[in-house]
Amino acid sequence: MEKIILIATSNAGKVREMEKAFEGLPVRLVPLSRLHEVLPEAGEIEEPVEDGATFMENARIKARYYREKTGLSALADDSGLSVEVLDGAPGVYSARYAGVHGDDAANNAKLIADIRARGTENAAAAYHCALVLALDDGHELSAEGTCAGFIRPEARGTEGFGYDPHFYRADGRAMAELSREEKHEVSHRGAALKEMKEQLRDLV
Repeated sequence: MEKIILIATSNAGKVREMEKAFEGLPVRLVPLSRLHEVLPEAGEIEEPVEDGATFMENARIKARYYREKTGLSALADDSGLSVEVLDGAPGVYSARYAGVHGDDAANNAKLIADIRARGTENAAAAYHCALVLALDDGHELSAEGTCAGFIRPEARGTEGFGYDPHFYRADGRAMAELSREEKHEVSHRGAALKEMKEQLRDLV
């Protein structure tokens, strides 16, 4: 019997990456947008307040919140970008760096402007990802992953989301130029998902 796991995000890009990562496991991943398929009686669930100081704290807040609201095992991700010359910003504020949650264009524009204000156009940076799976029996699993690179003003590629068009790897390609399969192999979320998959495989 498949184990149902609620993916505690409305981000379609993250959902695709998680579904790809868990292929082969006897689990059914259900995004928030399709919660009614497994819980027809579930009404609208307000988003939790993510007031953690770290990616892991925010991932844990979200996973526990949605488990409590639905009774289902809930998988939550919190991830973002840290840039060296910006003293680690945007950090946990990555998704709302320019003020509006999920406005990729505004976030990227502010990022490039802030880096240029520090007198550079090529800035060392790293993506970070924290995952927490709050299981319906009360247990929790967690995993982390990182991916190092550089932020550059030129946007390249049409894949990915967020800061991917401006995040360049050591091979000179932007993250948004990688296929989904390539990104899964090298990304921060890919690394965290692989670790989570191994832990989950032992359970199911």
